[in-house]
Amino acid sequence: MAGTLTDWLSESRLTVVAVHAESGRIRVKGAAEVCSDLDCGTEAEVHADDVTGGLAALNPGDIVRIESPAGMPRRIVVVRRVWDEIGSPEF
Repeated sequence: MAGTLTDWLSESRLTVVAVHAESGRIRVKGAAEVCSDLDCGTEAEVHADDVTGGLAALNPGDIVRIESPAGMPRRIVVVRRVWDEIGSPEF
């Protein structure tokens, strides 16, 4: 049996740990608390409510979802900004 929608959502979201826009790389942490380095290249697009642009639009602590085929992420969607996470009532 497949997991619940909540499980799928938590597993598909990643937390940005570090952004190296100059080299086209980001470090993210998944639900298992394991960090991974992703080589996004210079063509990666970041989509958020407040901005669309390159990797420089990401901040450590942002919650993101990768919408690209495996290999090299091309589209990164910001699900929740770090400042929204800190200001949430659950915190």
